[in-house]
Amino acid sequence: MRNKKIVRDGYNAIAARYFRDRARNAPDLELLKDFVGHLPPGARVLDAGCGAGVPIAEFLSRSFLIVGFDFAPAQVRLARLMVPLGEFLQGDIVVLPFREATFDGIVCTYAMIHVPREEHPRLVAEFRRTVKPSGLLLLCMGANDLPEDAGDFLGTPMYWSHYDANTNLEMVRVAGFEILWSRLVDDATRPGSTHLFVMARAA
Repeated sequence: MRNKKIVRDGYNAIAARYFRDRARNAPDLELLKDFVGHLPPGARVLDAGCGAGVPIAEFLSRSFLIVGFDFAPAQVRLARLMVPLGEFLQGDIVVLPFREATFDGIVCTYAMIHVPREEHPRLVAEFRRTVKPSGLLLLCMGANDLPEDAGDFLGTPMYWSHYDANTNLEMVRVAGFEILWSRLVDDATRPGSTHLFVMARAA
C-alpha cells in the first residue's frame, strides 16, 4: 500500500504539469488509431489510468462512449474539465467497479507500470472480466525485468514495477486474450525508457 500511496500522491502533486507535458503526438497515439479502427461505432471504452484525459480519452470521446478511471483524485478532476463528453471515476484499477462484459474495448497506457508487479496478473484478469467477448485491449506493459524502482518523476517521488516483455505476453495469454500484435515503444513521458505495447482480443 505504501508504494501505491507514492503513486497516488505523486500524480496528485504533478497533475497540472503532467497534463501540460504529455505529448499530443507521441508514438503511442499512432497505436491508438489502430485500436480505434477495430471497434464498432458507438463502442463503450474504458481508459484505465486515464490521467487528465488528454490525449487518449479526449480522442476516444469523439467516436465512443468513454469511461475514464484513475487512482489520483486531482487527475480525475482535470479529466472531467478537459473531456466533458466522458465519465470519469476515481479508484484502483486492480479492482474495477464494473460488471462483467461492460466494455467493447479497454485502453491502459503508462498506468500498469506503477502497480506492484505481483498484482499484474490480477489486473489483466480484471480487464478480461470487464471486456466483452471478442473485445479489444490496448495495454502498455514493461519491456524489462524491474521488481521495483523508486525515484524522481517531474519533481515528485514515483514508483515503478514490472516484468520483462516475454513474461508479460504470456500473462496476457493466460488471462484469456489472443495477442494481435506487440511492439516496443519509447516512453512519451520518460525519455530513454521503452515499454511494451500489446493489442489483444478477448478469446
